[in-house]
Amino acid sequence: MKIQIIGKDTIKPSSPTPDHLRNLQFSFLDQISTPVFMPLVFFYPIDCDVNVGNFNRTQRLKKSLSETLTRFYPLAGRVKDNALIDCNDEGVHLFQARVKCQLSDVVRQPEPDQLNKLLPYELDNVGDLILAIQVNMFDCGGMAIGVCISHKISDALSLVMFLNNWAATARGDSDADTVSPRFDLATLFPPRSISGFKPSTGIIKGKIVTRRFVFSASVIAALRAKYADDGASGEIQRRPTRIEALSAFIWSRFMAATQGKPDPEKLYTVLHAVNLRTRMDPPLPEYYFGNISRFTVALPSINSDEECFGIVSEVRDAIRKIDGDYVRKLQEGSEHLNFMKERAEKMTKGDVISFSFTSLCRFPLYETDFGWGKPIWVGSASLTFKNLVVFMDSGSSGDIEAWINMKEEDMARFESDEELLSFVSSAPDP
Repeated sequence: MKIQIIGKDTIKPSSPTPDHLRNLQFSFLDQISTPVFMPLVFFYPIDCDVNVGNFNRTQRLKKSLSETLTRFYPLAGRVKDNALIDCNDEGVHLFQARVKCQLSDVVRQPEPDQLNKLLPYELDNVGDLILAIQVNMFDCGGMAIGVCISHKISDALSLVMFLNNWAATARGDSDADTVSPRFDLATLFPPRSISGFKPSTGIIKGKIVTRRFVFSASVIAALRAKYADDGASGEIQRRPTRIEALSAFIWSRFMAATQGKPDPEKLYTVLHAVNLRTRMDPPLPEYYFGNISRFTVALPSINSDEECFGIVSEVRDAIRKIDGDYVRKLQEGSEHLNFMKERAEKMTKGDVISFSFTSLCRFPLYETDFGWGKPIWVGSASLTFKNLVVFMDSGSSGDIEAWINMKEEDMARFESDEELLSFVSSAPDP
């Protein structure tokens, strides 16, 4: 897939940010967040509205982005010293690119590493930027909008809130989705000294391979039934959720394909990203913008004979512990920071075999309509972390895409695993 950059603009808020909003302090959760871009790519065919050419579409995107940045003013600023955002209206970089192929060719058999070409920057090249966009025009007239937002200021839910606002502004729907975000998370999670902790721990350059596996709704239902009995004795069992079942299956195949017999000297952990907004007391409204999520840590019973080492119940127990008390300890900060430092040290030494899951399922990504229809497909990209899985809805079919990032040698074993392949409805071409 050949890309030619044909233009670059810097989009500034349509109204200047007032002086009293100039400095936005990082919260503790922003401070410890990884300095990488989170990517999403939205694909729109030309036949959504043949009366709107790509030039007009691009102009509409720029104008509506400028208007949206007035409400989301920190996104047009710059990060300073892992401590604050200078809301200086310096602007958002927006690139225009021509793609020398058909949109249908990309969507039919997506290759994650190729999708990175539709993004404005490498994901670990975040620097002091917060938001960057690339508008890609295909030979057929279709368009893909690549969006990167810094994880230093935003979790996935905040990114979706921004996208919904931008899209509603673009299509002139002033009543829908144009809420005013709240940015004062530093009052809830006060910043503190994080001396001795590197937020960049875990970022890997090169040798990470990303594959996209699609699991059909019927296969997911079968996995949920398969793991329904996995739980604490005496506990009334409920079926695992779709994400719990898929996580257990993928992790078990990773272990079988790459780890052989578990090493008793190593610590095996399974992490899941959890939205903290609904688990705070009282719950925090969704219009709070920032990093308001954390990873739970479950420890599989490696010596257990249970299916998947009892991981379903372990994950459920770990998520259940994310409650008001957990959040209060997080707000105090020191205990969680010490835990993060210890874990980073063990990971660096290789004492921990960690596997992480994050889910964008049920997020309204397919509602991102800028005025020429909803996207026919929404994709991610090849990320910079090993042993990380991102779950995404595959349209409205009930199927789920698992975007799996592993070291090259681990992926070679994993994607050849016969039991894995027997459950996958669409796997990458070898």
